Amino acid sequence: MNIFKRLAEKPWLAQPDTVVDLRTASYAASNQKVALVVFLAIVGVLFFLFFAAYHMRLEPLEFGGQQTDWVPMPEPPLLWFNTIVLGLASVAYEWARRACNRGQTGTAKLAFLIAGGITLAFLALQLVVWNQLIARGYYAYANPANSFFYLITGVHGVHLLGGLVAWARASRRFAASDAEGVDPADVNVRLRRSVDLCALYWHFLLLIWLGMLALFVNT
Repeated sequence: MNIFKRLAEKPWLAQPDTVVDLRTASYAASNQKVALVVFLAIVGVLFFLFFAAYHMRLEPLEFGGQQTDWVPMPEPPLLWFNTIVLGLASVAYEWARRACNRGQTGTAKLAFLIAGGITLAFLALQLVVWNQLIARGYYAYANPANSFFYLITGVHGVHLLGGLVAWARASRRFAASDAEGVDPADVNVRLRRSVDLCALYWHFLLLIWLGMLALFVNT
């Protein structure tokens, strides 16, 4: 019997009494944050393709002895000011995130509203930059450099507008936190998650903007 028992053993399978739990840590992330990170990765690839196409079109190729029609655009001084404005929006979101994590709902609400207002100011100032360039004759159809500038900055602005939709939805959570008949713990968890996602989104768009600015300045 011992021989048959020995033959029936499966040493390549772990025995229940010898299984060791090797998990030493765990990583927890909400589904919304995972989805946002995936979305930001796609957005990053999109802008990377824009930058790659920009550099490829920038190459001074010659056709029939004539250079390409690439004419660099100037950088209006307001463009640098807009960079500071967008940076302040990112700082305000980080301020709101930290205040929310500390349970300072009032401070977080103030910082969150300021961040949204600064973002709206940034978008309005970007329209001013466009109007200044158009008034100086830098139309989108004039040459490829102009087209790329309006395209890249326009797509960046569209992503900020999309972020403001999420900002508006998150702003309603602050009002819900003060309402009666709701579970404060559940509301605070949702509120922290919303503020954290908005902060991450704006930090990423600030990095994209800095990359865009470096691209325009160096070319």
